Amino acid sequence: MVGTRIKDKRGRFIGIFGNVPETLRDDIIVTLDKKPYTWNTAFLEIKDNTSLGKKLLKRLEELDIL
Repeated sequence: MVGTRIKDKRGRFIGIFGNVPETLRDDIIVTLDKKPYTWNTAFLEIKDNTSLGKKLLKRLEELDIL
């Protein structure tokens, strides 16, 4: 069940990312542990399903971005 929820979040993020203009993809979308992450960085981490990507998904959900 947890794996399915992460897949759903990943799919939603990737869909949103696809609609972000390329000129905005280097903008910071979220900070985590006092480190800034851009749309591009978040996309790579989330796409590759890394542990950082999972943390980013959780934070993006907390911020109502997902």
